[in-house]
Amino acid sequence: MLSTEFVTGSPNWLDVAAPDIDASAAFYTAVFGWTVQSAGPDAGGYGFFQKDGRTLAAIGPLGGDGAEAAWSVYFNSPDADSTARSVTQHGGAVRVAPMDVMDAGRMACFTDPQGADFAVWQPASVRGLETASESGTLCWAELHTGDGAGALAFYRALFGWRFQELPAPGMTYTVLSTGEGDQQDASFGGVAPVQDGEGARWLPYFAVDDADAVVAAVQGNGGSVVMPATDAPDIGRMAQLADPFGARFAVIRPAPPQE
Repeated sequence: MLSTEFVTGSPNWLDVAAPDIDASAAFYTAVFGWTVQSAGPDAGGYGFFQKDGRTLAAIGPLGGDGAEAAWSVYFNSPDADSTARSVTQHGGAVRVAPMDVMDAGRMACFTDPQGADFAVWQPASVRGLETASESGTLCWAELHTGDGAGALAFYRALFGWRFQELPAPGMTYTVLSTGEGDQQDASFGGVAPVQDGEGARWLPYFAVDDADAVVAAVQGNGGSVVMPATDAPDIGRMAQLADPFGARFAVIRPAPPQE
């Protein structure tokens, strides 16, 4: 699972773009019990979702004409400009060129060759998320793609990720790990095939105590269910959901550790 001990390629930031920030923030507050802290009058409406005073994600306005509500996963980069060059060299596209975010850090947004959007965060005064893998926080990042082999080669070139294939019902699931440390301990996400009619995307998973209760809360607050709550043996009970504006995310009640 994820930690806040960030190394190259770790998911270290997460935000959701919304056409109505107040309404979106109210939805996530109702579903997860998060609080919202404004980033200040010069931040263009950007704010931080927090739990127990620690930042677990962020929220901001849509990026421009044609932009849709979506969650964005950011990966730790020691040099955002170098990562941007590597993205283009390996067939990806730069959507937002590397830029400084005041004194907090440097960011850039990309699209991989298979069409999934992602971003990088080069830390300065803000290292990244302050909590992860606890109830109500980010615990996993999953890439849905139509070309798993191509995507893995692309991200390995960028971040040095390691991979492990695991059998799963009707498919092979690939677990992603950063290039440093014990491979199992360094795992942070996975790769799965896209569903029929779906586009490539990164999907954030939030740990929860009761997946069914969260599904009910999502439906009761104007969101929708993409995949109903389902048990995965030895993994947990999970569901894929969307907020009222269509931004997708998932929740999981992790299975107890095996003894």
